Amino acid sequence: MTPKTQRIVLGILFAVLLATAYQFYPRSSSPAGEGQNAAFTERFVPLSVDNPALRMDILQRFLALEYKGAHRNIFNDTLPPPPPPPAPVQTVTLPPPTPAPTGPPPLAVDAKYFGYVSDTAGSHRKAFFATANNDDVVILGEGDTLMGHLRVIRISSTSADVEEVSSGRHTTLPLEEAVPNG
Repeated sequence: MTPKTQRIVLGILFAVLLATAYQFYPRSSSPAGEGQNAAFTERFVPLSVDNPALRMDILQRFLALEYKGAHRNIFNDTLPPPPPPPAPVQTVTLPPPTPAPTGPPPLAVDAKYFGYVSDTAGSHRKAFFATANNDDVVILGEGDTLMGHLRVIRISSTSADVEEVSSGRHTTLPLEEAVPNG
């Protein structure tokens, strides 16, 4: 570094030192600062308290409180006496609970599901139902009504799901073998 550059750097460092010292140097109090404090004290308004006296009644009540727990010397290494045994608990026998209602009885259907037929796509199926005494055969599709009070919900190759129209109860009729009449 040339001597000229050294002098420039030294001058800049000295200027930074002076600026820092001026900023942190303690200043004397000025009359303007005292005027600000005076304005603040003029605006000060104390809180309004009805009775600033000490409430001796509350203080006496807190001083009269006593500890109600076990009185034991914490600096003594002997164990305190065991607590008294608890009073025997009387057992009360309760009557057995009443069983919860199980709901309506299962749906009984007086018909037998003994076969079905479907179209080539398998989307439309018709089921064959025989009445209770095997006198009549009824052919129904899904959504049709059986014996006036049962609706056919689903037809599969092994069972037919039916629903009672009035109550909404469901049952499944399994596929049964057809019995030839006499």
